[in-house]
Amino acid sequence: MLCASLRCSFCLPLFRPHRVRVNTFSSSFVLQHQPWSGLQNWRESSLNENRVWGSKGPEPPPPPSPLLSSIQAEEDPTATASSLAELGTLVLSTSDPLTKSRLSHLAYSRWRSDGLPLGVSKPPDRPARPPKPHLVPPKEIPAPKNSGLPLNAYMLHNLAHVELNAIDLAWDTVVRFSPFSEVLGEGFFADFAHVADDESRHFAWCSQRLAELGFSYGDMPAHNLLWRECEKSSGDVTARLAVIPLVQEARGLDAGPRLVQKLVGFGDHRTSNIVARIAEEEVAHVAVGVFWFISVCQKMGCIPCSTFKDLLSEYNVELKGPFNYSARDEAGIPRHWYDGSSTDNLGNNEKLGNNEKLAAVYDRLACIISMEKENSNLSNEQS
Repeated sequence: MLCASLRCSFCLPLFRPHRVRVNTFSSSFVLQHQPWSGLQNWRESSLNENRVWGSKGPEPPPPPSPLLSSIQAEEDPTATASSLAELGTLVLSTSDPLTKSRLSHLAYSRWRSDGLPLGVSKPPDRPARPPKPHLVPPKEIPAPKNSGLPLNAYMLHNLAHVELNAIDLAWDTVVRFSPFSEVLGEGFFADFAHVADDESRHFAWCSQRLAELGFSYGDMPAHNLLWRECEKSSGDVTARLAVIPLVQEARGLDAGPRLVQKLVGFGDHRTSNIVARIAEEEVAHVAVGVFWFISVCQKMGCIPCSTFKDLLSEYNVELKGPFNYSARDEAGIPRHWYDGSSTDNLGNNEKLGNNEKLAAVYDRLACIISMEKENSNLSNEQS
């Protein structure tokens, strides 16, 4: 993705060789937004060990026996990894879902406790997957009545599949963009490793509840749509942030309340409580995406709103309602980014249109100034 509105070849060299870094002078171009109020507390929170869903909600698992603890310490699969990126590659290369979930938590815990560097690693082309579930096109996913699962297990299985993909999506972001840590900064990787840890806990809750209902992950087919969206954005961090947290995970904010209501109507309050808690915690992940999308746009000299819309057009990503405005507002996504009928407190649609035109002008100015700066730097080097 190049600068929105003008395909300028003089942009920040994050992931494409022809890009040239520009100063962060564009901060005045960024549209005002309200970030999630809990972002800093989320970042500073202690390691979350509540990986079991108890009678009253999340709780830590019972402590293992001393003998089992000794065996686990000797067989620690993360022991050979020397950086966060290597730990991420290890998770991505693990096929068994429950092992992947546990390993994700272990990797994040070790990085936090041992103070390992970010490092650099290469992710696998695709994350390792178990033989089941069979991956089929979305249209071939059976309807609830034809799935062989009751409605609550059907919905829970779909959510478990989303959460397993989310573990890999977050670790892939950490590993794939690890060569650019000097530009992005350690906070970027710390945030997405934290997201991966949250997602692994969510998958553990879903798997536990499926087992309580007499089922397991893999009992019905699933689609590979989420990973295909990830592959689309493998070469550009702005695209990755736009497509995954700001579209795919934001859809989770939209769907969460509806799923909770269906489960309550089905009479399964335990599962509905799990889903409600997952939806609540997903706000942090969308907020992280908003924060880093705006940050990268500032570094590139691009306007976030127009860049976001151009990216969705370039990567053929569709925005689908109905939108959960309150959750999206809480996560900090400005409404006019995704909803053309919203003025987002800008007054009226005419004013919003003028704002979009100004954004396009700012994009052009950003690229022109960066070109002039680059020419000046080249002249100084030659002299």
